[in-house]
Amino acid sequence: MTDTAFLQALISGLAVGSAYALVALGFGVTFTTTKTLNFGHGEFVSAGAFIGMSVLFVALGLPISSNSFGSNTPDMGSQWLALFISMGFMGFLGWMLFILGVRPFAGKPGMAWVMSTLGFGVVLQSIGLAIWGPKPVVVPSPLGDEIVRLWGVGVRPQELLMLAVSISVMVLFDLVVRTTMVGKAMRAVAHHPQIASLMGINVKAVMVASFAVSCGLAGLSGFLLAPIAQASLYMGLAVGLKGFSGAMVGGLNNPRGCVIGGLLLGVLESMINLWNAQWREVAVFALVIVVLAVRPNGLFGYRVVEKV
Repeated sequence: MTDTAFLQALISGLAVGSAYALVALGFGVTFTTTKTLNFGHGEFVSAGAFIGMSVLFVALGLPISSNSFGSNTPDMGSQWLALFISMGFMGFLGWMLFILGVRPFAGKPGMAWVMSTLGFGVVLQSIGLAIWGPKPVVVPSPLGDEIVRLWGVGVRPQELLMLAVSISVMVLFDLVVRTTMVGKAMRAVAHHPQIASLMGINVKAVMVASFAVSCGLAGLSGFLLAPIAQASLYMGLAVGLKGFSGAMVGGLNNPRGCVIGGLLLGVLESMINLWNAQWREVAVFALVIVVLAVRPNGLFGYRVVEKV
C-alpha cells in the first residue's frame, strides 16, 4: 500500500464516516433523553436527501418528480434554502414520530415502540417511492465537483464539507449539553425523568425536542451525502445501520463517542476496501462485536449505576 493510497483511503473514510457520525449522534440524542431509538432512522436520512433535492428542483423551475438536474446548477441561495427546509421538515417528522409512534408506548411493558418506529420508516419510504420512484438521482454539490488536491490526493469538496460539518455539529452539541440550561435539562431528563419533572423541567418538551433534533440531523446527513452517493430512497438503510453501529462502538450515551465511533467505522471500511472489498462488512461488524464484548457501553460510553 503506497502512502498516497493510504491517505486517499483515510480522507475518503473520514468523509463517509462523517455521515455515519451524524446518524450516530442522532441515535445518541434520543437514547440519552428517552431511552428509546428510532429504528427507522435510515429512512429519515433518505427522506432528508429527497426533500432537499425537491426544493432545488422547485428553485430551478423543474417538477419535484424529475429524475435529473441535467445541465442546471442550483445557486448557493437555493442550496441553503433546501438545507433549512430539509432539516426543518425532518425535525417536524421527528416530532410526529415521538407523538404518534413512541410516546403512546413509553413506560409500558414490551417494546412496541421498536415496531412503531420501524413502521414509521416503512411508511415514509413507501410515500417517497410513490412520489419520486426508485431511480437514484445525481445531485449537484453546492461546492462544485472539481477535484481538490491535498498532499497529492484527489478529494471532492463535498467530502471535506461533510467532515467539517460533522465535527462542527459535534462540538456545538457538546457545548450546548455542557454549558447551557437546555443542556442541563437534557442531562436531568436523561438521568431521571421523574425527578427532573419535580424540579420544574418540561420532560415532554425535552423528549420531543430530542426526536426533532435527531431527525433533523438525519436530514442534514442525507442532504450532504446525496451529492457524494447519489440520492436514493434506499441509501439510508446502509447509512442508518452503520451509524447505529458507530454509536454502539463509541457509546450511545456519549455524543463525542458517537461521532468518533462513526468516523472510526468509516475509516476502517475504507482501509479494508483497499485490501479486499468483500471483507469490508465483515471487518466492520466484527469490530462492533469485539468492542461490545469487551466494553458493553462502547469505547467512550458511561456506565450507568442504579442507586437503590
